[in-house]
Amino acid sequence: QVQLAESGGGSVQGGGSLRLSCTASVNMDSRSCMAWFRQAPGSEREGVASINRDGRTAYADSVKGRFTISQDNAKKTLYLEMNSLKPEDSAMYYCAARPWVFESCRLLWDWYYYRGQGTQVAVSS
Repeated sequence: QVQLAESGGGSVQGGGSLRLSCTASVNMDSRSCMAWFRQAPGSEREGVASINRDGRTAYADSVKGRFTISQDNAKKTLYLEMNSLKPEDSAMYYCAARPWVFESCRLLWDWYYYRGQGTQVAVSS
């Protein structure tokens, strides 16, 4: 069982930056995928970004050019660097993981086996 713990959320003004972290309880295997998702009140959950162990990344169109997903395997930590934040980025942000993937990572919530409890991000205008 893999446990994921997010941190780094908070309140920020529009145009500001935040860096989210997600620490796993174990080292993920060499074929795992990890991703960030977000959900605002009254909205559907949205895939934000994914990364595989080779560093291949994918982003939702809404965050391309502003958000960067990265990982530090030695620290068992996934990051999401968020710049030029907008009020519409306000949401609960979750990380997710799936081990032993033999296909491209997907930005689908149900595709992942393990998920964290989330960290709240609030962006004011």
